[in-house]
Amino acid sequence: MTDINDRHLEPELLDALAADDPRAIASRRDLVRINALMFQARIMASLLRQNVQTPPVRILEIGAGDGKFMLAVARLMAVRWPNVEIVMVDRVDLMGKDLCNSFSEIGWQAKPVTADIFDWAGEASQRPFDVVCANLILHHFDNARLLELFSRIMTIAPKLVATEPFRANLPLIATRFLGVIGACAVTLNDARQSVRAGFRGTELSQLWQLSGGTPVIEGRKGLFTHGFVGAAMPSAK
Repeated sequence: MTDINDRHLEPELLDALAADDPRAIASRRDLVRINALMFQARIMASLLRQNVQTPPVRILEIGAGDGKFMLAVARLMAVRWPNVEIVMVDRVDLMGKDLCNSFSEIGWQAKPVTADIFDWAGEASQRPFDVVCANLILHHFDNARLLELFSRIMTIAPKLVATEPFRANLPLIATRFLGVIGACAVTLNDARQSVRAGFRGTELSQLWQLSGGTPVIEGRKGLFTHGFVGAAMPSAK
């Protein structure tokens, strides 16, 4: 058994499936429920409220998936943060007109972008954002790629706010019970892989600092989530 103290990355099954594969559709549906059970949207909204004092005009989400996670966050933040433009980047096109309409209903303007964030970052730096959000995406990358990603993010926005899997025995044990909520085989496999590839301690802070930024907050949030906030420079707090 892999030592939980060390990050262990393996390819997740969902990443290899076509967007319209029934197994991928089922797994994305599972992820919506898992995000809700982990209180991910509430944790992200709390981190944003605590660490982004000036209401943002533009937000970038990387690894946006089908967009439902950030829609849940937006619904929690819309009264405090009206009239936000949110650009949602994912390498697979999963967001439709209905999602954009849902954002419009709360006064936000959603702009889906289908691209690899590493390729798209140069274009994004031409018109910077106020904050970058990442949910359950950073654990897909090894340390070398994270260093590269963090360096690119710092050219795009003054803050990164991330919610990731907390790597510990309790979350790993909890993945065994996802079948109770009807999670499919892809989700059951990927959930275990996500925890093993997750973060603990100050792992993200160390990488962020090596990339030239200033860590603001890092630590466990709730039972299963590891939260991180990084500033691009000391004055960006």
